[in-house]
Amino acid sequence: MIFNPAARGNKARHFRRHLDAVAGDCAFKATAAAGDARRLAAQSVQDGFDLIVAAGGDGTVNEVLNGLGDVPDGFQRARLGVLPLGTVNVFAREAGIPLRLQEAWKVLKDGRETRVDLPCVDFYLNGAMNRRYFIQLAGAGLDARAIELVSWKLKQRTGPFAYVVAGFKALFESQPCLAVRVEGQTHEGQFVMAGNGQLYGGPFTLFPNADMNSGFLEVCIVPKINFKTLLLWAPRLLLTRRLPENQILRLRGSSFEWTCDTKAGLELDGEWVGHLPASFSLQPGRLRVMAP
Repeated sequence: MIFNPAARGNKARHFRRHLDAVAGDCAFKATAAAGDARRLAAQSVQDGFDLIVAAGGDGTVNEVLNGLGDVPDGFQRARLGVLPLGTVNVFAREAGIPLRLQEAWKVLKDGRETRVDLPCVDFYLNGAMNRRYFIQLAGAGLDARAIELVSWKLKQRTGPFAYVVAGFKALFESQPCLAVRVEGQTHEGQFVMAGNGQLYGGPFTLFPNADMNSGFLEVCIVPKINFKTLLLWAPRLLLTRRLPENQILRLRGSSFEWTCDTKAGLELDGEWVGHLPASFSLQPGRLRVMAP
């Protein structure tokens, strides 16, 4: 089990109170800095552990996932477990993993292994090409910029509200023109998202046709994004937790490319990772996950 002992929040505090009980059933590895969860996950696979648990939010899950991928046969040798301690826990919601710690712990001990599709993206960071896996979602444009602008002190105090504040900051900036190329056709918009599952940002069903076992990623393109757009969409989002279908473009594919003529950021599983261009691919049924 990989966990940041300095993590804040009620769930993390509750988890720490039960560390003695948990430690009797698993090896506990603490992180100290960003990137540690990835390194510790890879090391754990090499040490022979066959279940690697990410105790944290979606960012921790993503780091542990990529740690499995850093070992050449890591996805064959080890399963991914999740103990949801984060702010949003999108993947846990998608996979049906309980958000209550005792119930989630029971899933880890008594649950079953299921296989889900594994998306992969090649992108630029500091001028060099990088490869990274993600489990739930990817975004470019507004959400990636908002995540880049998030105040981590505010996030520790207010949770999801910090993303709302950062989103409004990002809206004041000029929005990039993004291009999505799939199956030989190119489509443009100011905000692009890709979903391996249906959920985005918690309970919002932004990819209603997505299935983690379909062999495809769902892509949602928003042609224009500004304050007016959000004001018009807000009532529908709050009431139905869905986007207005007549104002977006949906695509589907197992591989596609995102590009931009200007500098545009990229986020994976709610974490800012780099910049476009980015090339996406999908490996059906590659990831082994413990689920109810």
